[in-house]
Amino acid sequence: MRYISTRGQAPPVSFLDAVLNGMAPDGGLYVPESWPVLPASALEGSYADCAAAALKLLAGDDLSNAAAQELCATAYSTDRWDDEGVALLVQIGPGESVLELFHGPSLSFKDIAMQLIGPLYDYGLKQRDRRLTVVCATSGDTGGAAVEALKNRDRVDLFVLTPAGRVSDVQRRFMTTSGAANVFAIEVGGDFDACQSILKALFADRDFAERASLSAVNSVNWVRIAAQSVYYHLACDGTPEDEDVTFVVPTGNFGDAFSGYVAKQMGAPVGRIVLATNSNDLLTRALRTGRYERVAHSHATASPAMDIQVASNFERILFEALGRDGAEVKRLYDEFARTGGFDIPAPALAALRADFVSASVDDEETLAAMRDAYEDSGDVACPHTAVGFRALEKIEGEEIYAPVIDLATAHPAKFPDTVERATGIRPDLPAKCADLFSRSEKFDSLPADAEAVKQYIRERSRAWS
Repeated sequence: MRYISTRGQAPPVSFLDAVLNGMAPDGGLYVPESWPVLPASALEGSYADCAAAALKLLAGDDLSNAAAQELCATAYSTDRWDDEGVALLVQIGPGESVLELFHGPSLSFKDIAMQLIGPLYDYGLKQRDRRLTVVCATSGDTGGAAVEALKNRDRVDLFVLTPAGRVSDVQRRFMTTSGAANVFAIEVGGDFDACQSILKALFADRDFAERASLSAVNSVNWVRIAAQSVYYHLACDGTPEDEDVTFVVPTGNFGDAFSGYVAKQMGAPVGRIVLATNSNDLLTRALRTGRYERVAHSHATASPAMDIQVASNFERILFEALGRDGAEVKRLYDEFARTGGFDIPAPALAALRADFVSASVDDEETLAAMRDAYEDSGDVACPHTAVGFRALEKIEGEEIYAPVIDLATAHPAKFPDTVERATGIRPDLPAKCADLFSRSEKFDSLPADAEAVKQYIRERSRAWS
């Protein structure tokens, strides 16, 4: 299996090289040259068994069957997950279920991919006798999941960039309290898009990226997408109706939604995917108007993990919608870099609208959805999950059919103030992390300046040469 860049100007690479590199050297994102099909027999075993089958298909000769099975057995072992398992499907009404994805060590769906990245990095770096500098830009949940996955790993140093004052206290503490010598939490004086711009600037500096042996665990990294596609396969298999499944996906960076598209390409009966955005409605505007255009600043909302104005993974779906025309993708993103926006070509827009529909939800609607879920069924939802509930209600005039599965992306205890404001209930942290607020924090503050971050990394990365 070979991987190509969405911008068409980088040579194909193997699966492990795509994972360890994070981004392609031409600034694009890696995707498989072709889509393999996951056989129905792969869904008959445990979550780890299904993940191993998908991983082997997407890794090709880079992983043996035994290696894929061992990596997934480690990632999804019972000591890392709650008793409920990795992804729990709970019916909440006729034809509608919630897929709980927050039972991992940092209480977020990001754990499902990150817990695989940790042992996969160990495997690939040992194979190549390398060290790695991993940079993560996070609006909240990715950083905590990355820390839980990569802390204390000998061949990796992790640098987490998070916007100061724009994440919840629980989210921040998952990043700042690991006590691991290889983890560096950095609060950046700016919003998430500033953090993401710094990350892209680090990769754009080819000399710096090579000397630091730089990689990324944001959803720009292909393995994040590959790992998240697994629960779409299993969720579809768990529905009794022999019909395509509608998924409702709270999204900011488009990674989880693209994972659903990947599962569909690999044979899962995924129907329409509802993109649920908050007031940072780049994706909703793009589908409605046909223009992909950022605004000056993201809005701080009750669903902070989605406070994003540049959805990195949109590049992958645009590549597919354009018939895999890398030159056209490059032209559009060059225009985006110059002007802050571009018009989606009409055939590509039609293809996107066939697979996706979107609605944006403001904070008042989010709180109302949280309150309604609690009053109607006793369900305590995180604000991101509630954005999905309300977005589904706002979709009008679209072909949305049952069965419907809403993705529950984070544990409500990660946002106790918001949950209490909406429902009057203050959710407790699970026992496994009940001591989170008694742990010592360690973090540094830096300006939203790529050069300052580069210098910080030069002074600390064990991979620097």
